[in-house]
Amino acid sequence: MAEIHRASTTAPVNIAVIKYWGKRDPKLNLPTNSSLSVTLSQSDLRTHTTASCSPAYPSSDTLLLNGSSQDVTGARTQACFRELRALRKSIEDADSSAPKLSSYPLKIVSENNFPTAAGLASSAAGFAALVRAIANLYELPASPTELSRIARQGSGSACRSLFGGYVGWEQGAAADGSDSVAFQVAPASHWPDMRALILVASAAKKDVSSTSGMQTTVATSSLFASRAAETVPRRMKEMQNAVQDKDFEAFGKVTMMDSNSFHATCLDTYPPIFYLNDTSRAAIKVVEAINTAAGKIIAAYTFDAGPNAVIYYLEENEKKVAGLFKAALGEKDGWAGQRGDAVEANGDALEKAKAEAGVALETLKDGVSRIILTGVGEGPIKTEESLIDDKGEPVSGS
Repeated sequence: MAEIHRASTTAPVNIAVIKYWGKRDPKLNLPTNSSLSVTLSQSDLRTHTTASCSPAYPSSDTLLLNGSSQDVTGARTQACFRELRALRKSIEDADSSAPKLSSYPLKIVSENNFPTAAGLASSAAGFAALVRAIANLYELPASPTELSRIARQGSGSACRSLFGGYVGWEQGAAADGSDSVAFQVAPASHWPDMRALILVASAAKKDVSSTSGMQTTVATSSLFASRAAETVPRRMKEMQNAVQDKDFEAFGKVTMMDSNSFHATCLDTYPPIFYLNDTSRAAIKVVEAINTAAGKIIAAYTFDAGPNAVIYYLEENEKKVAGLFKAALGEKDGWAGQRGDAVEANGDALEKAKAEAGVALETLKDGVSRIILTGVGEGPIKTEESLIDDKGEPVSGS
């Protein structure tokens, strides 16, 4: 039987604190503004992907995601396959003894340990894992920066998931996108005590996809142009300084203001786009109550193109932030396990917050389906745990 070549990786979710929204070139996924994100721990949120190839496979490429067959004929996926195959072919052309992997059909199996298409950056982790796994399969010497250029063509924010820690994505100016790549602002080890509490408001698929939402915003929002040209460049500098200085108050303020600015452009779109719901707004109110009680910013909310609240805080303030949410939402799924068990429910903080945000807390009880506790983490990790067996079949249960 023909040999089955396999390689596996896991890749993380990233949540932007300076948001990417709008494209200057939709085909190449070139953004109208730079962005910056925090890579989250893969022990809590990850995509696990095995890429394989073999001359014995049927002629077309295939992808199985969470047990369901996916269409790989779309332009984005094909762009990633094409670029990675070209890099592999250059190796084969230079070394006649190298196996002709670039000519074999690809079979890819991928699993998320979180809801797909629910505002949890599933496409970012997915395309980062896809590109990294195929790069490992092809034994490419490409750097994460070079691979980020390819992953960007699959999903814009996927380029940031090729690095751990605190990651920027350069808007770039070149028409071919060669300079629109990700870069590491600081590794996770630089500021390791950053934590994130995610309030999952809905695991349902979004009404308006990010791609169509961006196109409508660019076409119709008057706020959008000033955000891209003036607001984001200033905030990118402020955020990079906050990370380098480990200044949470600056980090938190810029994070919240940029989230508000992004959603303001969505509201300014015609027809308006509502990614936030009553649960999202309640989370904002509770974070404001936490910061008022502390007399400074110790918690910061941000929302991507969906209703889920991501609340950043430092480990030293876990009782004041996560402890309050545990006291209010202790019956929700997600508290069990190492991280959740370590959080002490803070009834005192909850009682104080009720005075400021009692209605909001009740709204959260009704609207939050589960919580996810996580923190800053590493970039893609190569793994020997394969989702495809040595006969080329998906591993049972994958």
